[in-house]
Amino acid sequence: MPSPFPGMNPYLEHPELWAEVHNRLAIAIAEAVGPQIRPKYRVAVEKRIYQTVDRESLLISIPDVSVARALTSSTPTETAVAVAPPPTKPTTVTVPMPEEVRESYLEVREVGTGEVVTTIELLSPKNKRKGKGRKAYLSKRLQVLGSFTHLVEIDLLRMGKPMPIISPNIESRYRILVSRFNRRPQAELYAFNLADPLPTFPLPLREGDNEPIVDLPSILHGVYDRAGFDLAIDYNLDAVPPLTDSEAAWVDTLLREQGLRNHIMPGSSPIVRNDLGER
Repeated sequence: MPSPFPGMNPYLEHPELWAEVHNRLAIAIAEAVGPQIRPKYRVAVEKRIYQTVDRESLLISIPDVSVARALTSSTPTETAVAVAPPPTKPTTVTVPMPEEVRESYLEVREVGTGEVVTTIELLSPKNKRKGKGRKAYLSKRLQVLGSFTHLVEIDLLRMGKPMPIISPNIESRYRILVSRFNRRPQAELYAFNLADPLPTFPLPLREGDNEPIVDLPSILHGVYDRAGFDLAIDYNLDAVPPLTDSEAAWVDTLLREQGLRNHIMPGSSPIVRNDLGER
């Protein structure tokens, strides 16, 4: 079943879905682009791994660790032994846990030399939040921008701080940046919002080579359909992260017109299917 949205589906941004969306979309882009650039180039799937500990990485949905002693069925006997008062009752707290983060990204490599011609990054929530994840990504980003490698940066997340650019204020919910090394510091920015269709964009290669068009709309809709995300989302519920009032009204109208929404349950998670855990 295709996605009901003409552009980005905001329900795919839910924290319980995004990791799968991210990985599937990265692979789908590689598979869509690969046949168009061979035999001179190939697309490699790489991973960036780091550990982080912050408020966002605290493990949740894990039962409190406790020890319960069952009462015996035998009848207690009276003794003259003094009973010590019970100790102070403890308070249940949560401790920060180290989390290993694995982020997929793509590299277009020249087959003859093995050189990385283009890096394709699909941003994750940790890239857009203050912390080690953002620092790690910004460091990698600066390395690419200071090299002879093109950068394609795809941001399909509404929440968090956008990646820095030097230009007049551009207000948009989603962005795709295409930065060609031979045109820096100028770059091409595709800025779009929830109601807009996803843009297509050229994949920069060596000068003189034919650049394939990355058909992001078809790729994302194909991922949605093949992954069965329609089975994992209840469109009667609110999107997470939350929408603005105007976005929520537009989404409500769109979903009702397609028969996917009967009522709204504010403040609830849209992920309700058993394969993703019960609410």
